[in-house]
Amino acid sequence: MATTTPTPTDERPDTAEPLRIDRHFTRPGEDPYDTLDWETREAKIVNHIDGSVAFSQPDVEFPAGWSATAGNIVAQKYFRGVLGTAGREHSLRQVVDRVVDTITAWGLADGYFGEPGPDGTAAAQAETFAAELRWLLVHQRVAFNSPVWFNIGVPGVPQQASACFILAVDDEMDSILNWYVEEGRIFKGGAGAGVNLSAVRGSQELLAGGGEASGPVSFMRGADSSAGTIRSGGKTRRAAKMVLLDADHPDVEE
Repeated sequence: MATTTPTPTDERPDTAEPLRIDRHFTRPGEDPYDTLDWETREAKIVNHIDGSVAFSQPDVEFPAGWSATAGNIVAQKYFRGVLGTAGREHSLRQVVDRVVDTITAWGLADGYFGEPGPDGTAAAQAETFAAELRWLLVHQRVAFNSPVWFNIGVPGVPQQASACFILAVDDEMDSILNWYVEEGRIFKGGAGAGVNLSAVRGSQELLAGGGEASGPVSFMRGADSSAGTIRSGGKTRRAAKMVLLDADHPDVEE
């Protein structure tokens, strides 16, 4: 699967020293994938309630030492592309390459490995970084959060890599409705959101135009319904959200 085209972000100061990446797990000229035995298997998840097949993808490739559970989760949640088509990812190598190559390209574009030059230092540092990160991922020493696997390197998808967002809501309708919109976009990107609604007046308080306010709990129900409808990252998991009220808010017991 093709990856996104990197562009410099201009976020790294010009005076910053380039990163120095030393090899700890890999050797120059050694493919990190060759340090493992690989096998082809079927990824299959069975509904434990009725025994039906919830997910199945044949001929997927994983390291032989990876458990069936680990392989099934990656195949179902993180392989990108339409299931049953040639464009669908089918190997852990493809997923890791997509993410690692994209991050490495961004690092080169932004000068994290130094300025490209005839001495090849920046390119060598980028190669070391990519090899070490590949090794760590396929050996299950580290793992990224879900938005990284969902989004990074996928063409046409916002390159959103954060898992959690803290939002703010004011005591006015425009702000409350904007909260719904922001959460929807966050859930679409595979992340979760939290918000404290203590600024919203309680259900027994009066409105300027007469009548009583709806209260934060009523707006929570609408947001919760929206979250239950949106699939996080376009996948089968539901969105994750947290809503808080201060202990002294008049509707906290409700």
